[in-house]
Formats: sequence, structure tokens, C-alpha cells
Amino acid sequence: MDFHVVNGELCVDNIEVLGVSASSLFLIGDAQTIQLSSAFDTPPESLIIGPAFPFIPKG
Repeated sequence: MDFHVVNGELCVDNIEVLGVSASSLFLIGDAQTIQLSSAFDTPPESLIIGPAFPFIPKG
């Protein structure tokens, strides 16, 4: 993928980070090259996503 961006002048006064995800990139300014990679060493069968019980809406 070839991605080209031309930015003008940038002035950052204050930054407040409230949370960071499992995989994230936070960048202010210029970068010639960005290379992202990740590794996941937990077996898929031990990964739990969402509630451990069926969701039944009240109504």
C-alpha cells in the first residue's frame, strides 16, 4: 500500500490520553516510514470475548 499525505503547519498544545487499546499507534508529527506488527501468544481456545452468559434484554 502506498499512502502519501502532505500536511501543513501543526501546533499541539495539550494531549490527554484516557485509554489505550490492545494495538494502537499514537503519532504527532511526521514519519518517513511506519511499520506495524503484532504477536499474540495466547491459544485461541483460551480467549473469551463478550459476556460469559447469554445476553437477554429486559423488556
